Amino acid sequence: MDKLHFLHEQAGVVFESSMDIEIPVSFGNDAEAIAAAFNGVALVDRSHWGRLRVSDTDRLIFLHNQSTNNFQKLQPGQGCDTVFVTSTARVIDLVSAYVTEDAVILLVSPNRRQKLLEWLDRFIFFGDRVQITDVTSLTATFSLVGPASHQLLRQLQVGEIVNAAYGSHYLGVIAGGEVRIAVGSGLATEGYTLITNLDHAANLWGALSEAGAVPIGEHGWEQLRIIQGRPKPDHELTEDYNPLEASLWQTISFDKGCYIGQETIARLNTYQGVKQQLWGVRLSGPAQPGTPVTLEGSKVGKLTSYAETSEGPRGLVYIRTKAGGAGLTVEVGQSQGELVNLPFLTHTAS
Repeated sequence: MDKLHFLHEQAGVVFESSMDIEIPVSFGNDAEAIAAAFNGVALVDRSHWGRLRVSDTDRLIFLHNQSTNNFQKLQPGQGCDTVFVTSTARVIDLVSAYVTEDAVILLVSPNRRQKLLEWLDRFIFFGDRVQITDVTSLTATFSLVGPASHQLLRQLQVGEIVNAAYGSHYLGVIAGGEVRIAVGSGLATEGYTLITNLDHAANLWGALSEAGAVPIGEHGWEQLRIIQGRPKPDHELTEDYNPLEASLWQTISFDKGCYIGQETIARLNTYQGVKQQLWGVRLSGPAQPGTPVTLEGSKVGKLTSYAETSEGPRGLVYIRTKAGGAGLTVEVGQSQGELVNLPFLTHTAS
């Protein structure tokens, strides 16, 4: 990681320490990088996200029983997004999973790695053939975000994955090193997620940058995730909410067998019992997360995230289902807001 750190420093990065990890928060080019994410290709260092390797013969049925998506139907080279929840269907984390020949790699949120590791370990019982290994310190993760990411992979001679289904992945070679390349940027926009061994991280970052990817820091990523609508732990993803309220319907299989939290989720779906849902909000001015959202003087929700973005002040809000949805005009503190659909969020079963 020292070599990658040096490359970041050469690019003029500003670092921020979190959990004893230095995170690149800005390369001094936020506007350019965000434009690249929508019109070209941006490069995000997501190495501070957690990576857990789940192995042994019961790995698929174990994950199938612990989260919302259907692992039993996945084959090596396929993947999905899934939500780990408590027994009452409260959210622990939104995770991307990649099934290989001998393991499943879980890409988890930065501040959920240890919690999820401990949670999963609780459900490994005597006789279960499941091993969970934290490989975060041995690997690095980057994301390519934007429509030009397809051409960039072709340029680097690893374009076989272009046009494959979401979550599909394979092992390619970039800059002389092995890289797992997966379809999906971590947002709703086009792109790919790349995982490699730590000793190859600097070479991979250098090759992607030289090929034209524009580096973007955590400040830019935060703007993108709010514009796109990706919920974040400690903001939208907490034990106050379930996956249906978090508008993550696309991560839930309603026809799979029993799993932790399944009974609650099935009941909410069957009886239309979702009392609040997550929406984007276009704001007239700044607002603080935690600010109540009101409609004609009555509280109908709460602002959970806010950013000054390239599209103006934007936020994410939980709103009571009965109050309305897209197009609804609300007050958020001293600012006016309009609820908007966001590409990452879904509000009904597909």
